[in-house]
Amino acid sequence: MKLLQVPTAHLEERVKEELEENPALELSEDKHDENYEGTDEFAEQPAEEFNSESEELSSDDQYENIDISDYVQDGDDDIADYKLRDENYGDQEEKQTLPYKIETSFYEQLESQLGMLKLDEKEARITEQIIGSIDEDGYLRRETSAIVDDLAFRQNIMTTEEEVEILIKSIQNFDPPGVAARNLQECLLLQLLRQKREGKEVDVAIMALTKYFDEFTKKHYEKIQRGLNITDDELKDVMQHITKLNPKPGGQATEVNKAESYVIPDFFIYNNGGKLELTLNSKNAPELRISEGYRDMLKDYDRGAKKDRRQKEAVLFIKQKIDSAKWFIDAIKQRQHTLLSTMTAIMNHQHEFFFTGDETNLRPMILKDIAERTGLDISTVSRVANSKFVQTEFGTYRLKFFFSESLTTDSGEEVSTREVKKILSDLIEGENKKKPLSDERLTELLQEKGYNIARRTVAKYREQLNIPVARLRKEL
Repeated sequence: MKLLQVPTAHLEERVKEELEENPALELSEDKHDENYEGTDEFAEQPAEEFNSESEELSSDDQYENIDISDYVQDGDDDIADYKLRDENYGDQEEKQTLPYKIETSFYEQLESQLGMLKLDEKEARITEQIIGSIDEDGYLRRETSAIVDDLAFRQNIMTTEEEVEILIKSIQNFDPPGVAARNLQECLLLQLLRQKREGKEVDVAIMALTKYFDEFTKKHYEKIQRGLNITDDELKDVMQHITKLNPKPGGQATEVNKAESYVIPDFFIYNNGGKLELTLNSKNAPELRISEGYRDMLKDYDRGAKKDRRQKEAVLFIKQKIDSAKWFIDAIKQRQHTLLSTMTAIMNHQHEFFFTGDETNLRPMILKDIAERTGLDISTVSRVANSKFVQTEFGTYRLKFFFSESLTTDSGEEVSTREVKKILSDLIEGENKKKPLSDERLTELLQEKGYNIARRTVAKYREQLNIPVARLRKEL
């Protein structure tokens, strides 16, 4: 299960860790050659290649016939302790963690700017406490009085709210603009004030957010226009300028990091002359085998006449490493089998979609459907669906995209709720943004198309699509 959840991008590192940890495990000859440079990142292995057991793996059973009873005697505490340590190898594996990319965090970026301020030791510790109180979105949501109390009780630093506020103002001049604001209004105003100091004409926008922030959030543009006494074009320019500001300054670094960690698909599905072909990303299929040298060593010890204490330890060590290598090879192959079984069942169930790429062709499908087709537990199917991706000629999708409940049409036909969501999304995308469609009108339009659906269900689907209510979709 742990290997099943490892992303394809990290599986190669996980295999390298195991190769370094266990000398009895090695890559097959074609990949162990010193000139081998590794597989192409998006190289593929046909599904049928994994349906038969490898010859190397079946031949590894030979060492099982070696009798090691002569090497282990009752009461031999040192050998027993050695066995116990080695049998805990699995616990060591549990503690292994995946490598991660070292990168500068949002908080490190803020701390690196402290050098621009001329601070004494007390002020430096206060500013560090303030930065530590900023959340991941870049907001300082903790009350100033609470920060004063934290400094007093946890660091024995006595200060005042006025002193803390002065240092907060200093931090608000840091990059990214808008950081350390107490709320959205202050965050946006800090960014506009920064632009004003840089010489930009933003006075009207500052006035709009200062006096009419509630109207702005509710898109009551008429009230803003009357209050500021500006023309339609001026209002449009002001609103466009404000909406380009960053509502989550702390999220900038996070978004950059997300963009860098692009998706590596686990599967590829192609339409080859009217026949769907499923292949597994070769990163999911490392060619591993048990070391010939280790197997030979175990046989040599078994044939030897002298079986002293030193040989006892050597044999136990070798056998434990071979057992661990065989277990890891089996686990990798089980991972491949589970991935292919699950994806094959999904491909067969959603056959029409993989030919057309049309979301309206998606059939209702729940985890239980795939579990019954594959014989896997629902929890196993869920793990695969939530963590794996498939690349098609229409785009790359997470497997959970293909799962949805059913909804009955007027004609009694069961259709996927994703089909309904796609039509709902298309209706909203094609609406007149000056007069967006209400949930009631959307319900009527869907019912006219034959979908038996209630208004509250339309509202639920709209929220799941992260689409706001009609009033908030209105544009000038």
